[in-house]
Amino acid sequence: MKHFLLIYDYAPDWMEKRGPVRPAHLELARASVARDELQLGGAVPSDEAPFGLLLFKCETSQAAEDFARADPYVSQGVVARWRVREWITVVGEGALTKV
Repeated sequence: MKHFLLIYDYAPDWMEKRGPVRPAHLELARASVARDELQLGGAVPSDEAPFGLLLFKCETSQAAEDFARADPYVSQGVVARWRVREWITVVGEGALTKV
C-alpha cells in the first residue's frame, strides 16, 4: 500500500459553486472511505489561494484519479485543476514506509 495526495486547486468562485454539488461530493467521499481508500479530506484555508487535500491509501494512484474524474466538484467547476502525487509517509502511526 501507498499514500497518494489528491490536490484540488479551487476556482476563484468555488464557494458559490460548491453549495449545490456538495452533497454529491460528500457521498462520493463517503463511498471511498467505506472502501478504505480515502483516509482524510478537506479544504486548506488561505487568504491567497485555498485548496483541497484528500489522502488516499491504495496500491496505485488509480483510486485517487478515478475519484477526481467522478467528483462533481471537478465536473461542475468548483475545482479548476487537480493532480495526484505519491506521498511517502515515514513517521507516525499511519506511516506506510517504516524507517
